[in-house]
Amino acid sequence: MEFFDVNFNYIDNETLEEFFVNVPEQGGSKLIPSGISNAGVVHFVSHNATGKLGIYRLESQMTAGNGKLSISGFASDPIAKEQVQVGFQYFKGNLNRIASSSRFSEHEFHLHFVDLQNSGNSHSVSLSSLVSCCSILFNKPVQEQMVVLGSMTLGGVVNPVQDLASSMQIALEAGATKVLLPMSSAADIPTVPAETFTKFQVSFFSDPVDAVYKALGVQ
Repeated sequence: MEFFDVNFNYIDNETLEEFFVNVPEQGGSKLIPSGISNAGVVHFVSHNATGKLGIYRLESQMTAGNGKLSISGFASDPIAKEQVQVGFQYFKGNLNRIASSSRFSEHEFHLHFVDLQNSGNSHSVSLSSLVSCCSILFNKPVQEQMVVLGSMTLGGVVNPVQDLASSMQIALEAGATKVLLPMSSAADIPTVPAETFTKFQVSFFSDPVDAVYKALGVQ
């Protein structure tokens, strides 16, 4: 059994007033805070190796270098790291479609993975890795309180979201107000309760490059 919006309470000895303290590490509205995040920060919902859904965050750094990528935060899991490489390799091979004047080869990238609910390594981090790399390279943050859904192949094929209703519910409970959703998942929207779906501003994307534009809020 999982619990969200966990909190503790205490009573002020002088006023006898009761106060409640939210615990974001256990889920709830503080996992995705309000306000614009730093460039390179991406929140996403994904399945782990056992099929359990969780909410995650990617954080990126960029330094002068020669186009290399380093990864941290994952436990020993070759599939998870391979997913990051899928997003990064697509980033390298298609950067001229996203921003022809930018050069990844002049920089070194570091992606750090954060498991916000102790769900285990994500096995669908490819698209989020692409968005994170583009965000840090362009110094353009992802839209405020946005969650990225979906994954991609090295060839740029976008995979629909598995269990869309649960994914959007987890995003809602974590504090998201915007969702980036592949067009291939449009047919599954009727499975999402109206009271959940209507809480979001939904942006649909057709391919990975479109996803980057929509995530960063650029034309």
